[in-house]
Amino acid sequence: MKIILYDEGTADELDVVEIARYLSRKLGKVKIETRGGPFGLDPTPDSILDFAWKIAATKVQEVNHSIPSELEPLYGEIEYEKRRILGKTQAFGVIYEGFRLRRIFSEGIPEKERSLEFVHLIFTNRLLATWDNSNRRYHLRASIYSIPSVISTTGLIEAPARPREYYLLKPQYERLGKDLAELKEIFKGRFIDYGDSRLTEVAKGYAMQAVFYALVGDPFCEDKGCRLYNAHWQEALIFAQLDSGYEFCPRHTDLLGKGVAAHH
Repeated sequence: MKIILYDEGTADELDVVEIARYLSRKLGKVKIETRGGPFGLDPTPDSILDFAWKIAATKVQEVNHSIPSELEPLYGEIEYEKRRILGKTQAFGVIYEGFRLRRIFSEGIPEKERSLEFVHLIFTNRLLATWDNSNRRYHLRASIYSIPSVISTTGLIEAPARPREYYLLKPQYERLGKDLAELKEIFKGRFIDYGDSRLTEVAKGYAMQAVFYALVGDPFCEDKGCRLYNAHWQEALIFAQLDSGYEFCPRHTDLLGKGVAAHH
């Protein structure tokens, strides 16, 4: 088995090489490689334009409206995505339909690497969302586990909810015209924020979730202290990834100890 990590314009605080080293320590003899963007080993101007067009068509305009399957992107949106792919601009405030984006990323994987022998894990700062039919709106996602798996550094910050009190105080701050940085200071440490030095450590746990998805088909654990816990709140994420006192629950520790990678 081989794990390939891609860095598709992530936050500066994310150290993909350090995540690769961590996976190597945990998984033993598994081969691990780091690459740049997931747009093919030798992208051409035509292939970059094609990717830019497709990615622009996955942009979510309104969270309460599902984007149509045949969305025609505007010229400016395509140009923006082209610059984004070439590393000439960053993606901030744009939300992308996560499942469609994952499918587009998968097109950049070389044919010979599209097998269960490979685990492809793409780190991006693009903000992902998926449509929820039950309440008819898009929900932000920190990660999507599939082939390939995608982990969003912006999603790790924006998708899990901040402490309830933060949301109670925020409207008051906005109404009074007070600086929201002051509010963030009150809750400092209780959620992952932009420029947060803890981001790489948190992402290691999400990378392991992607690995377990590839190995056993299930990325998550019910144990709130296990790094595979599916946290919906920032405080739960911080506990599972940084503060629980152990990395994995007994069951997942046992699976790792038995060299689960060696059997797949």
